[in-house]
Amino acid sequence: MNKESIEEEMRRALFGNGEVSPHAGTFSVQEVPADVVILPLAKAVTKKRASKAFTPRLRVTLKVGNEFEGETHEIIHEADTLSTLLAEQEATKAAKKKFRYVEVISVRSMY
Repeated sequence: MNKESIEEEMRRALFGNGEVSPHAGTFSVQEVPADVVILPLAKAVTKKRASKAFTPRLRVTLKVGNEFEGETHEIIHEADTLSTLLAEQEATKAAKKKFRYVEVISVRSMY
């Protein structure tokens, strides 16, 4: 089989029985005058930021202290996530930087 006949059959299958123009595969290239400078579009390529209208948050209440069965304090940590497990882990990690004993009391969503 000839390569041109296979190509014509494929074009007929894809585009129908219409006539195939001989210039269908060629492209014309326009020459740019020397005095024209083409600059990249920096403003059009910038990423669009999502609006900060609503951020899901959880409020984690912790009981913390440095002495075992000693004086404790309640602290509140706000996490920007919907996962209660991640919010607990984030709050515990932040509290462990200052306090030795950390206990999670509650995790509630903020509206």
